[in-house]
Amino acid sequence: MTHAKLDPVESRSVSPVFVGRATELETLHDAFARAAAGEPQALVIGGEAGVGKTRLVEEFATAAAREGTVVVLGGCVEIGADGLPFAPFSTALRALRRELPDELAAAAAGQEEELARLLPELAETAPAHQANRSDEEGMARLFELTARLLERVAARRTVVVALEDLHWADASTRHLLAYLFRTLRTGRLVVLATYRSDDIHRRHPLRPLLAELDRLRTVRRIDLGRFNRAEVGRQIAGILATEPDPAQVDEIFERSDGNAFFVEELAVATHEGCCTGLTDTLRDLLLVRVERLPEAAQRVARIVAEGGSTVEYRLIEAVARLAEDDLIEALRAAVNANILTAAPGGDGYRFRHSLVREAVGDDLLPGERSRLNRRYAEALEADPTLVPAGERVMRLASYWYHAHDPAKALPAVLEASVAARRRHAHSEQLRLLERAMELWDSAPEDIRATLRPVDYTEVYPPCGCDPATTPLRYLDLMAEAAVAGRLCGERERALKITKRALHLLEDEGDPLRAAWFWVQRSRLVQAQARGDGWKELGTAQELVRGLPPSEVHAEVLATAANWSMLRDPGPDAMSAAERAVEYARMVGAEDIELNARLTLGGLMVEAGDTEAGLAQMHEVRDEVLARGLTAVVGRSHVNLPSVLEGVGRSEDAVGILREGLRLTQQWGLRDSEAWVWANLAESLISLGRWDEAADAAVNAQRTGQAAKPRGGGSNSLARLALARGDIAEAGRHLAAARAFYGTHDPMPQNNLPMSYVALGISAAEGRLLDARAEADRALSAGFPPGTQRYAWPLLLAAAIAESDARAHALPAAQEGRTAFLDRLFEAVRKLTTGAPLWLAYEKWTRAELDRAASRAPEPDTWSDLVTAFEALERPYDLAQVRHRLAEALLAIGGDDERSRATELLRLTRAAATHLGARPLVDATTHLAQRARLTLTAAPPPPPTDPADALGLTTRERDVLRLVSAGRTNRQIAEELFISPKTASVHVSNILGKLGVSGRGEAAALAHRMGLFVSESLTSGA
Repeated sequence: MTHAKLDPVESRSVSPVFVGRATELETLHDAFARAAAGEPQALVIGGEAGVGKTRLVEEFATAAAREGTVVVLGGCVEIGADGLPFAPFSTALRALRRELPDELAAAAAGQEEELARLLPELAETAPAHQANRSDEEGMARLFELTARLLERVAARRTVVVALEDLHWADASTRHLLAYLFRTLRTGRLVVLATYRSDDIHRRHPLRPLLAELDRLRTVRRIDLGRFNRAEVGRQIAGILATEPDPAQVDEIFERSDGNAFFVEELAVATHEGCCTGLTDTLRDLLLVRVERLPEAAQRVARIVAEGGSTVEYRLIEAVARLAEDDLIEALRAAVNANILTAAPGGDGYRFRHSLVREAVGDDLLPGERSRLNRRYAEALEADPTLVPAGERVMRLASYWYHAHDPAKALPAVLEASVAARRRHAHSEQLRLLERAMELWDSAPEDIRATLRPVDYTEVYPPCGCDPATTPLRYLDLMAEAAVAGRLCGERERALKITKRALHLLEDEGDPLRAAWFWVQRSRLVQAQARGDGWKELGTAQELVRGLPPSEVHAEVLATAANWSMLRDPGPDAMSAAERAVEYARMVGAEDIELNARLTLGGLMVEAGDTEAGLAQMHEVRDEVLARGLTAVVGRSHVNLPSVLEGVGRSEDAVGILREGLRLTQQWGLRDSEAWVWANLAESLISLGRWDEAADAAVNAQRTGQAAKPRGGGSNSLARLALARGDIAEAGRHLAAARAFYGTHDPMPQNNLPMSYVALGISAAEGRLLDARAEADRALSAGFPPGTQRYAWPLLLAAAIAESDARAHALPAAQEGRTAFLDRLFEAVRKLTTGAPLWLAYEKWTRAELDRAASRAPEPDTWSDLVTAFEALERPYDLAQVRHRLAEALLAIGGDDERSRATELLRLTRAAATHLGARPLVDATTHLAQRARLTLTAAPPPPPTDPADALGLTTRERDVLRLVSAGRTNRQIAEELFISPKTASVHVSNILGKLGVSGRGEAAALAHRMGLFVSESLTSGA
């Protein structure tokens, strides 16, 4: 059947004159100018229904289009009381693809599969291989890729994206809009959204978003008020094309109260002479205009009112069941009366204003409403092509649900939940699954026996023998809902669902499914700051004990092992990780196996099996990259460099972290990216690249939504401020770190670094007793295996505080000193020294404790420490032990010792000055003054070794020499006694510093600069 279309009809009730709004329009034009200069703009326009929001946007869009700007519109689509997931973004992106096809294709390149969740047309160029996957970062990944897509499209030309009717927006649309407003940083882009303020009651779901946007400095709010009398007069004059009678203006102004839409309605009604004796409400005025239509047109208006924001012509035809000529005439009458208008694109109809639609819809009788929804549903079932393919399933579910037919609604709602999940619209998925639970008991048994199989429940084992064919059971439905609630952040709802599920399972004798629900509760309890989740995990472990291997069993073990690695590492955690790997391999649970191997590798390193543990983690990283497993890539590029940093291999850690940044940004893994930034800050501090570390820490605070990486960033900033002598700033950052970490789930990797800073602040302020109290709390808690990387700096800081207090003869330090030093000595004796860094810290801590006990170490002790730290690439630590060695030499007082001390203090002051470590600069200067040493020297000659000018470290110079000689990474590793992975990282760093793209270019550059002339001559002899 051909599509019927009406000729264009002049709309007399729309004023041809744009009235008022000068201030608001100026704000929009200012935003446009800023965006054109490369500063993205976000605006929200609010106002009551009919006040003129759409007209303001149209006026702005018209002016922007005249400047050559691409303007795309997207409206939130309401079907009954439901919103289509991501509808305004899908519409806007579709329009953007139509206007800028090449630019959008280039911007989406490589991410078509993911972005097809919003714009299905993109899937044509990217065959899906993970379309059915969902994970913790799936929605955030989609949001990040959408933001990046818009930034890229708007990189060279200004783009305006206008999203209307936000009050109808689904939860996923609201979340995506909030994400865009928070994260857009570049591009010539204007994003504006409109909403009806009179609809936003206390419980309206848009209200929290508006409150959040109010706190964002980057978002401008425009609140449209009503017209004053003069503006109403100008509007009426524009509508009637003549100057109105003042009395008429007074009457319309009084009745409309300045609402632009009601001014139009009243002006037209008065002009047509149909207001005589009319004293009812303005809503009744709208219905009177509908009731003046022919009966067939009224019937069509009622059909359109219940069909949704926009209804396709062929769907109206199927529901109305009128002859085509009669339908055309009815539509023409409604359009001529300005009740209906052709939808953009000309394929359907909508009410000219939502107020008219609501008035007509509210006037429907209950039975009439459900009958119309049934007709819509039956028409769609008979001919699915009546609506766009991407909307069919969701609209069918809505129509059947509002038709109050559980037998039809339950299967439709369940199908729609699958469609919502595949778009990462987990909020809508949860709402639909909760509807399914509501409908379950009302649906006939024979209908429930033919439902779809279970959709996505992670490793939950569906009821029935064959998950692919067995119809969904109620417990399966609850499992789907629990996962959806967790993924969309509706954790309270998910907790209630898991509680009900476990209640149902109490008498079922089904330990496997019960264990799965307990694991879900553990995750949810942690996420809601209700506890550490161990009680729930313990229950799950008891339930699976003795059961044969399964995915659930493997997940329970892997989750328990990871929990223990972070909070209580030891033999039990190692055993759980080993069994998790074994069980996951037996049942083919790939993600669980890879995550368990990462955990196992970390535990092996902490237990002293460093090389084997690192090899395990490197293998996982390589597998993840080779197979593009986004669910594990973030963790592999967070945990591996964290372990490397822990054993003192900071350069290796930085190389992997840089790669992690590239991958997490490429794949939109914002929370994983935040963790990478936090770990990068820690490693850069170790390497003495403090300014870079500060930038990384700030990025950790600004990236993603997770609180703990923000805590890590704050603590790194606190460490830097402490080392640089800004004690107040250190205190502020420490307070922020504590707030981010919270108190519900203490972890050594969080608490011990914070204790280190707190102890350092107390010592810097001369509050030695408070410093001791901080150390005492850590000593009382103990340092279980795996915490040595955090324990050694803390013990060292406590020892230095005592050592310096003894040197300065602080009276408050005397009482309790001996007992406290004994506690520190005991902790040092027990703590492992399995890595060169830990061994160096152990020797340094013992030296400081001897100094605190008035047993001043010999210069040889400090000299050995200087040698140790020279090999560890930790410039701040090296500067501090050089300072101590200089002190020890000056205590002897010979000329040779003074000369050597002078050089040591020069090196110390130079390093401290470069780092900005003011306390160490001051201490060095003070020591030199007391010893009457002059630290100024003639400027050093330019470096004779060109490698120094390139900023290459000693190890990098060795690697470059071997690269120039044609060695492979494996050969380099064998010659330098490092792993091939470490060699690979060094090569990548060298290529970056040299600004070349390959090993051949690096070798050629080294040859041109004569870096290894002597080596070449020697080897050729």
